[in-house]
Amino acid sequence: MIYEEWEVTVHERVRREPVWGFLGYRKALFLYDLAWRDCESLMRDKRGRAVAEQLIRSVGSIGANVEEGRGRGYGKQRNWFFTVSIGSARESKGWYWRGRQLL
Repeated sequence: MIYEEWEVTVHERVRREPVWGFLGYRKALFLYDLAWRDCESLMRDKRGRAVAEQLIRSVGSIGANVEEGRGRGYGKQRNWFFTVSIGSARESKGWYWRGRQLL
């Protein structure tokens, strides 16, 4: 799947949200869709099930924390959610590495 092709499939209501203007958020949603497909492959093997469960949680957390942070306005709380989002991105990278043998 190519990002530009994916982007036009996103529902208009999602694209109208203010957070949509942040490219990192759009990329997080795209990554989630890619990870969803990858998890289907991981789930076919007993060893990959635990990896898939962790991967989909960590990838989902990236966008979810950006959404939450954008809803907090400005200041320490907002920055906290963005920091957590970055941590989730790093965790996701680790789970992809762990599952690489099955992908």
